[in-house]
This record gives sequence, structure tokens and C-alpha cells, in this order.
Amino acid sequence: IVVVYKIKVMNSCLQKNAAQKSSDQIVFLSDVVKGLGQPQKKLHSKYFYDENGDRLFQKIMQMPEYYLTDCELDIFENKTAQLADFILGNENPFDLIELGAGDALKSAHLLKYLSVAGVNFTYMPIDISGNILSVLDQNLKQQIPDLDVKLLEGDYFKMLQRAMDVSDRRKVLLFLGGNIGNMDADEAYSFCCELHGKLNKGDLLITGFDLKKNPHTILNAYNDPHGLTASFNLNLLARINRELDGDFNICKFQHYQTYDPVSGACKSYLVSLKNQTVSVGEHSFLFDENELIDMEISQKYEQKDIDKLAANSGFRIIGQIADSKNWFVNSVWHAV
Repeated sequence: IVVVYKIKVMNSCLQKNAAQKSSDQIVFLSDVVKGLGQPQKKLHSKYFYDENGDRLFQKIMQMPEYYLTDCELDIFENKTAQLADFILGNENPFDLIELGAGDALKSAHLLKYLSVAGVNFTYMPIDISGNILSVLDQNLKQQIPDLDVKLLEGDYFKMLQRAMDVSDRRKVLLFLGGNIGNMDADEAYSFCCELHGKLNKGDLLITGFDLKKNPHTILNAYNDPHGLTASFNLNLLARINRELDGDFNICKFQHYQTYDPVSGACKSYLVSLKNQTVSVGEHSFLFDENELIDMEISQKYEQKDIDKLAANSGFRIIGQIADSKNWFVNSVWHAV
């Protein structure tokens, strides 16, 4: 009877996982079809992160040109106590929720600090990539074995709502890596407003902003001589081929990077190298020679932009911590 019960439970879990995967694939297909059907073709950068995309991004973060990782790591390694002071202003137990946690390279320093200090908290990393969450879980079990971790795989807001539902403790959100820059101004405003709507008064949001600087420094970070950023972008076409029955010829598309130092918009495109027709499942899309697919924006900020975004979306800035070069800031927002 016990064996039969275990088999039933296992089959139920497998069916649930299969249903979740099928649902995710339907949403993925819908987003791709919608994006490629627009006059200005576009693909969502959140779909970069399959297993190969995770691997490529890990390599990108290790490039000397990709300064963002080192800048924010500088803050989390050397100014951990300052970050903790903002979080511990309220001594009640809390949930530390990280949106787009990745491998927790940076946040691990804060997690260790809080754990050593005996702080009562639960770490809830959210990521769309189950693969990278597995890597994170293995790393943290080795580094901080006593850490209370609850993995949340899926969309930011669905998983944030789940975190709110399972625990009524105060919330501290981490949104690192300059990921807020992966949205244009309107998207960033809507995103922050939706975050505010999920949180309770007094909850915290700590988010990273990449600041405007020498435009050559910024462009080199996204147009690297190693071709890793190009491979990272093109990998999404390969993922569409593999998971959505697409027939993109990867060799017929080329990565192109721009940066406008006035607006602060650093944008990635893929260029069609010839007139061609691409199929995705039962859908077909015509590409003209030199037609662009809008792949990603990495918005760079000035302080006035950060102030405006926080105030307009219902937050009050209670502090900011910059790296040693003043190239990057982690801004601490209080939900009001």
C-alpha cells in the first residue's frame, strides 16, 4: 500500500510538472507570435534564460568589459553592513525575496552576513529558470547550510503573490543587476507600481541602477569582442527552434548593439541578413533584408530619474549605496 501510494504521489507530481511546462510553453509561444507579428518585431528578453542562456550569461558576467557585476559585487562585498542596517531597522522577522535571483552571486554576501548575525529571516529566490535555481540551491547549501530557503520558479509577480500568501511577515525585496534597466521608462513605472501594489506599507525594495557614464564603457559592456553577447541574443532563436518548432537559420541573423548617451538607452537588436520567411509552429513571419528584431534594452539612469521613478510609484527613498567608482547604486525604497 505504501509503495502504491508513493507511485501515485510521484505520478501526480510528474503530471503537475508536465502541465506547468505545457502552460509555460503556451505563454512562450503566444509572446513570440505576438512580438514577431508587430510592425517592429520584438522578442522578450526574459526568454533568454534557458540552460544554455544561463551558461552564456554566467560567462558574460565574468568578462572584464561587463562592469555591472563587479560594481554591484563591490557593494555587496564591502558595504554589506550598510545594506543590513537598512533591512534591520525593523527587528521583526522577515522574508528576503530576490526577483531574478540567478545564482545569488551578489546576494550570497548579504545572506551570509545576516545568517552569521543570527537574524530570523527566510530567503525566497524567484527566477524563471529552474536550471539556475538548482545551481543557486546547491551553492547555498554548501556555503550557508543552515539558511532557510524557499525556491520559487516562475514569473515575478505570480511568485511574489505566492510569497505574500504563504507568509505574513514583512517583506524585503531585492531586484539587483540593473534589471530595472531591462524596461523602458513606461514599463519601469508600471513594474514599480505593480510591485508597490503587492507590498504592504513599510516593506522594503532594494534595487540596482546602472548610472550614465562614459558611453564607450557602456557600449563595450554589451558589444564585447568575445562575441558572448551576440551568442546570448542568438541563443533565443535557437530556443524558439527547439521548444516551439521554429526554423530560424541562426546564420542569417546578426547581433547589433547601440547606445544613446543622451537618453541612456542601450539597445540590442538582431538584423536579418536577407529576405526570408521564418516559421514558428503553424505561424509564418516575413523578414526583409536588414529588418530588425528588438531584443533588449539596458537603460542607464541619472539620480533625478531614480528619484522620479520612486516617488511616482509610491515609494520613498531612504538611502542609496554606491560602488567605489560611483558607476552603480543600490537604492533602498520604503513602501508608503
